[in-house]
Amino acid sequence: MIPAVGVAAAVLVVCGAIYNLLAVAGALRFRRAAAPPKFRPPVSILKPVRGRDPGFYEAIRTHAAQDYPEFEILFGIADPADPAMPEIVRLLRSFPSVPIRVIPTRNDAPNGKVGSLEILAREAKYDVLLVNDGDITVAKDYLKRVIGMLEDPGVGLVTGLYRARSGSVAAAAEALGIVTEFIPSVLVARLLSTSGFALGATMAFRRADLEAIGGFAAIRDYLADDYQLGARIDALGKRVAMCTSVVETNLGEGSWSDVWKHQLRWSRTIRVSRPAGYFGYLVTQATFWCALAAAAGQWKVALAGEAVRLLAAAAAMWAAGGGGWYRLVLVPVRDLFGFAVWCGGMGGDTVEWRGLRFRLRPDGRIEPV
Repeated sequence: MIPAVGVAAAVLVVCGAIYNLLAVAGALRFRRAAAPPKFRPPVSILKPVRGRDPGFYEAIRTHAAQDYPEFEILFGIADPADPAMPEIVRLLRSFPSVPIRVIPTRNDAPNGKVGSLEILAREAKYDVLLVNDGDITVAKDYLKRVIGMLEDPGVGLVTGLYRARSGSVAAAAEALGIVTEFIPSVLVARLLSTSGFALGATMAFRRADLEAIGGFAAIRDYLADDYQLGARIDALGKRVAMCTSVVETNLGEGSWSDVWKHQLRWSRTIRVSRPAGYFGYLVTQATFWCALAAAAGQWKVALAGEAVRLLAAAAAMWAAGGGGWYRLVLVPVRDLFGFAVWCGGMGGDTVEWRGLRFRLRPDGRIEPV
C-alpha cells in the first residue's frame, strides 16, 4: 500500500512541479513591461464604499493624485453616517481641482456593492469606467497603464494583479497566500489562455460593453461580480487584458478567524463560479503532495518538488514587486493552510461578507441568510 501511495504522490508532485514551472514562465512574461500606451480618454472612477477600510484615505488619495489628463471620482455611499465619509470630505478639501462626487447609493440588490455600481454608472460623466475596491492603493501612472490598454478595440476589459499589506500575523499569512498562491494561479491562467476573468482590484471597460451585457443589473445577484463581469464581456468576443500596474490592498489587523472566514468565502465562491478551476486546484497543491511523497519514502522527489514550488513563489513575489524574501521559508506552512481552506471550500453553501451572511446558490447567485 505504501509504495502505491508513494508512486501516486510522486506523480502528483511532478504535475505540481510542471504547474509551478509554468508560473515561473508566467512571471517572466508579465515582467516584460511595455511603456504605457498613449491612449488617454477621460475616465470615471467608480468606488462603492461601505465602512472605513484600513489605510482608506491614503488609498483614495493615490487616485486623486493621478498623472492623467481628465478623470472624475465617484464615491457611492449607502449610509450618510458611513465612517468613510469624513475621509472623503478630507479628500475633497485636499484636491479642489479634481472632480469628486459623493452619490447616495442605498439599494436592495443582494450584492449591495453591485447595486451601488449600478447607480454610480448612471451618474458617471464619461464613457470609460474604472472600478476598484476602496482600500486599493495605486501608482501615479496607474490610469495611464490601465486605460491606455483600451486603445485596442478588441480589448473589452483591463484587469490587474494585486498584493497586500497587513497589520497582524494572521493577515500577514493571508498576504503571503495572495502573492505566492493566488498570483501564480493567475499567471498560469494568463499564460495558457486569454479567456475572460477579471480581478476586482482593477476593472476598466467601456460603457458600451457594460450596456451590451445588460449593465450592472445583470450581475447584481452574484457574489463574484468581478468574475461575472469579465466572463460576460469575454462572451461578447472581447479580450480581458492584464495590465502591468500591480496595486496594493490593505488587510488590516484581522484575526485568524477573520482570515479563515475570508478565505473560505473566496474558496466557496470559486467552487460555484468555476467548478472545473476549483477542483483543478487540487493538482497545484504541491507542498501537500510533497509531504505525502516524503511520508511514503519518496524523499528525493519531495525535495525536488518543493524546490520548484519555492522557485515559483519567489517568481510571483518578484512579479508582484514586493520584497520580504525571508517570507519564502513560511511558504510551505502557508501552503498547508491553503490546502485546509480548499478542503473546507468543498462543502457548505454559506459565506460571510462584511458582517453579513449569505447563502450561495449552485449558479453563484446569493441570497441573505
